Amino acid sequence: MDAKNGSVVTEFILLGFSERRELQVFFFVTFSLIYGATVVGNILIIVTVIFSSTLHSPMYFLLGDLSFLDMCLSTATTPKMITDLLSKHKTISVWGCMAQMFFMHFFGGAEMTLLLAMAFDRYVAICKPLHYRTIMSHRLLNGFVILSWIIGFIHTMSQLVLTVNLPFCGHNVINSIFCDLPLVIKLACVETYALELFVIADSGLLSFICFILLLISYTVILVTVRQKSSGGLSKALSTLSAHIIVVTLFFGPCIFIYAWPFSTLASNKTLAVFYTVITPLLNPIIYTLRNQKMQGAMRKLLFHHVSSAQNF
Repeated sequence: MDAKNGSVVTEFILLGFSERRELQVFFFVTFSLIYGATVVGNILIIVTVIFSSTLHSPMYFLLGDLSFLDMCLSTATTPKMITDLLSKHKTISVWGCMAQMFFMHFFGGAEMTLLLAMAFDRYVAICKPLHYRTIMSHRLLNGFVILSWIIGFIHTMSQLVLTVNLPFCGHNVINSIFCDLPLVIKLACVETYALELFVIADSGLLSFICFILLLISYTVILVTVRQKSSGGLSKALSTLSAHIIVVTLFFGPCIFIYAWPFSTLASNKTLAVFYTVITPLLNPIIYTLRNQKMQGAMRKLLFHHVSSAQNF
């Protein structure tokens, strides 16, 4: 396939949200606050899980890993997006763009796998409570975490190894707030139809299949609980509601963007913001506000820290 004529591209231009100065300042303040809250909230969860003895259980171990992945996923895109809001030249080098896409899909793929592990944890806890500690051993938990990172790495490398050598010439404008595969591939000056199909098969189907598996697992849990005890159904719904909300918020935009990535949905900036900026913030809010045990552990750690500082 012959390349189109044009100068070699060394950087891309990100259009961002708007050229109006007032909106740019508004978005700068809003997303700076959201990113700050995301980092602080997820770090708080990680620290609480590590140092609170009452949270040394499989569910909170996985929750701590989820918080770390959320923080990393947001950090891969949000700081650059925030600095571009007040910059006249919203550019990113080709290699900077490749690095951003690498980390986005690395942490995103790992998070998808970890959410499946968390669903399995809830299934064992609700449907097989007497065997919970035996099944959810430290070895299995470590295996889940390692597997999630391996799948994330394979997921991102399988796409980036084909994208990194694409020639870019002429058009270099990306109608988005950050680099992402569907929009970057379209700028290549060669035929990319086969690569587009591969992205659909890789990112789109991975998101869709994981989402369906999670819905099936939650359905199995609810059906099992209902068969055993009608009174336990409301408790199971209360326990699973936070997981279902997180899963829907994370996978919904991903499926829309990557299952049909070369349509206008790919450049939908609202969807892009949702799964890279909003969802990493909502995770700690949902899990913390709905979890009295987590709130109690946080208050206990804070009280212990204040008491130690006063004694010192």
